[in-house]
Amino acid sequence: MVFDLKKLFVYLKDYTRECVLGPLFKLLEASFELIVPLIVASLIDRGILAGDRGWIVKMSLALVLLALVGLGFSVTAQYFSARAAIGFSTKLRHVLMAHIQKLGFAEIDRLGTSTLITRMTSDVNQVQSGVNMVLRLLLRSPFVVFGAMVMAFTIDFSCALIFAAVIFVLCVIVFSIMLMTIPMYRRVQHQLDSVTAATRENLTGVRVIRAFCKEEGEVAKFTKRNKLLTGMQQSVGRISALMNPVTYVVINLAVIALIRSGALKVEAGQLSQGEVVALYNYMSQILVELVKMASLIILLTKSVACGGRIAAILDVSPEQQDGTMRPAKDAPRGSVVFEHVSLQYPGAGDESITDVSFAAAPGQTIGVIGGTGSGKTTLINLIGRFYDATGGRVLVDGMDVRKLSMADLRSCIAIVPQKAVLFKGTIRSNLLWGNEQASQEEILSAVHIAQADDVIAGKTLGLDEPVEQGGRNFSGGQRQRLTIARALVRKPEILILDDSASALDYATDARLRRAIREMDNPPTTFIVSQRAASVLHADLIIVLEDGQVAGTGTHEELMNSCSVYQEIYSSQFSQEEVSAHG
Repeated sequence: MVFDLKKLFVYLKDYTRECVLGPLFKLLEASFELIVPLIVASLIDRGILAGDRGWIVKMSLALVLLALVGLGFSVTAQYFSARAAIGFSTKLRHVLMAHIQKLGFAEIDRLGTSTLITRMTSDVNQVQSGVNMVLRLLLRSPFVVFGAMVMAFTIDFSCALIFAAVIFVLCVIVFSIMLMTIPMYRRVQHQLDSVTAATRENLTGVRVIRAFCKEEGEVAKFTKRNKLLTGMQQSVGRISALMNPVTYVVINLAVIALIRSGALKVEAGQLSQGEVVALYNYMSQILVELVKMASLIILLTKSVACGGRIAAILDVSPEQQDGTMRPAKDAPRGSVVFEHVSLQYPGAGDESITDVSFAAAPGQTIGVIGGTGSGKTTLINLIGRFYDATGGRVLVDGMDVRKLSMADLRSCIAIVPQKAVLFKGTIRSNLLWGNEQASQEEILSAVHIAQADDVIAGKTLGLDEPVEQGGRNFSGGQRQRLTIARALVRKPEILILDDSASALDYATDARLRRAIREMDNPPTTFIVSQRAASVLHADLIIVLEDGQVAGTGTHEELMNSCSVYQEIYSSQFSQEEVSAHG
């Protein structure tokens, strides 16, 4: 685990100065604090007992001066520590986000969205707190503890042995509790993933939950997970809570032994009253610092567990290796060829698609149709190389997608997914995702082709109308048309519409498809749909059933040769329409 955490420490290298100055100023503060008991002892022995008021004033002023200087050092140390911790966590979040963006769909599917959110937020915050406290206390507390013990030896050897015994006993207690709690905190964070997942599912599917009147059931499920998390936190909390009371008991017993031993030595003339008070003050300093150390250990165990979880994500390497080749300059732009392609998802028992072969020429419209779970989305995900085929190969512009640079490959592809996703901002900022350099005319042209003119016209601010998170201030059909417009702004060579017109009426869907076909340089268009009407006029229709190709051809050819397509078509059209088109 410590070895894994070394990977995180490299993100502190830009804050080396803060990491040095923070502990340094803390040590300077601690040094002044160790001098205080000696001044108090001198104040008692030479001032109070001797009745020297001048000495009392002098020592009192010295104590005030030490307090002010120590306060200045403490504030400075906390400033540098906080600066290093916040900078470290900021950089760690950037690195973690960049790493997650490099992971393939397979890795993200395996890890899960909820755990990634937890590690980006809760875990990073916990590590930030740990770094802050380590820079402030990790050196200071042991320095004060052992410094107080050394100072006690300079006063009286036999009394100082009590300090050594106490420190040994407390180290055993602290490290025993730490070893027990580290794995427990790790389990707590895993359970927190589960609670986060339940929360995310409920918030995302709140409409479905209410539509089916499942509020009570979901509350019960959430309560069960939350109680389990609470129970785990209470278990580790009880063990961690032993730290302070056990520390106080041990220290107070040591104080009793110290006062008894000191009193006997004062009576025998071996120690002065001021020296006994100094020893007591040193014991009090040890108590305070060990309490701080106990709190630090608790926080550190949480931070170590969370840091290990972050390091585990950074250890995940994408299975897909980026290609280095680029399409040949004379290659036909927008051509897509599948050669006996199969795909089996990691951990799945069977292949999702099996032995799929077809060729799409530039500018053609390819329809992909089939029942639910037939492998339509899986098929088109292979074009952009979101997954790698486990059998056969996929060619884009005459090159195997696994050999192409992902940046070059995806720059020529625009995908409109099943779920229309808009980002917080404005309509314009969302459309510019397709091409940041697009002009006003290009944006409006894409909007027109996507049949979204009325969406823009109906908004007071037009293209500058605000878009809330997820586009929740737009209807489903409006979101779909805007996401199609965003894809068209990119002017792609390959356009993939993955059931992206499901919220559109048939007339709007037909106008959309006709507008795409009538573009000056129409892209190779893949239309994935369960509607036969959406693929009716495609140059090539691929019919999928249980991951296999049940038939390929035009509508007329499939009506004569493919029973699966005939069944889909007849279920959506009247008998007269079937006879007319057949």
